[in-house]
Amino acid sequence: MSSTGELRHTALDALHRSLGATMTDFAGWDMPLRYGSERDEHTAVRTKAGLFDLSHMGEITVTGPQAAALLDFALVGNIGGVKPGRARYTMICRADGGILDDLIVYRLGETEYMVVANASNAQVVLDALTERAAGFDAEVRDDRDAYALIAVQGPESPGILKSLTDADLDGLKYYAGLPGTVAGVPALIARTGYTGEDGFELFVKPEHAVELWQALTKAGEGVGLVPCGLSCRDTLRLEAGMPLYGHELITSLTPFDAGLGRVVKFEKEGDFVGREALREAAARAESQPPRVLVGLVAEGRRVPRAGYAVVAGGEVIGEVTSGAPSPTLGKPIAMAYVDAAHAAPGTTGVGVDIRGSHEPYEVVALPFYKRQK
Repeated sequence: MSSTGELRHTALDALHRSLGATMTDFAGWDMPLRYGSERDEHTAVRTKAGLFDLSHMGEITVTGPQAAALLDFALVGNIGGVKPGRARYTMICRADGGILDDLIVYRLGETEYMVVANASNAQVVLDALTERAAGFDAEVRDDRDAYALIAVQGPESPGILKSLTDADLDGLKYYAGLPGTVAGVPALIARTGYTGEDGFELFVKPEHAVELWQALTKAGEGVGLVPCGLSCRDTLRLEAGMPLYGHELITSLTPFDAGLGRVVKFEKEGDFVGREALREAAARAESQPPRVLVGLVAEGRRVPRAGYAVVAGGEVIGEVTSGAPSPTLGKPIAMAYVDAAHAAPGTTGVGVDIRGSHEPYEVVALPFYKRQK
């Protein structure tokens, strides 16, 4: 939200409207929810390719001789160990171990990093990094207005992008990024995504966004590329078992509570914010397993929503964090935190309380969907 309380608009706003997008307020940004059928958009990403405007994400640049040391102190991951040109999924936590946000950090050069925060938490992350930078020879810069972010996701995305760039896409590993030119536009080309498919995220200057979107649209015409909104992005990430901040990740949970303790690197040198609290959380998780994040697949047609109680034997044993109809499975699915006793895949007798009716669900391992390599 801008300082005047108005919704912020991406550089592609007029283009979305010209395509007939249904717009929605998302974290203070006016964003495309869908262009037509969200099911068709979802299926296009799974089988062909989809084009997303992700310019609402929060880019924060950290530079200077002690940039790595600052990020190792401020975040739970081992950022100093990331090689230039690579990226890492990590988290920023409070001193009590609660998750402030999950992040992707790109190492752009020897002393330059780009931290990408969720739109809803970008200011919180910026403020925390700025505060934690005290005493480090490093600069934290708000670069949210310096980038537009366009993603092309799906099995046809490498071919589409190859037709527009001479960058070495075959050599670009998952969770890596390289500078290049796409359709004549300078871009950071990253092989990351939030859909469960192969794909790329392109960081460009806002003034180049429309030109790049149009070039990608044209290049994808023959292979079924369609523009995609936030609605299908949510069902795609849900099928892929990927957490969403505000749903699976919240400040009252530590990474260990969320089943993501692997992102916390106690072995790195020096102190980091939340270290002691997270050590305790790790020990607690071993002795008294917290609720476990599981997948639930409906036996019926009713769709579970975030906040609905998960029940077994008349007792509440957990809570749904995300739920939606799955276009790929053809059934409603959900992610939920449930008591460890009911978390094993195949556990029977589990239901979701949907407006007073206990609808039967099967407990399954996450993710619901994994692409064929």
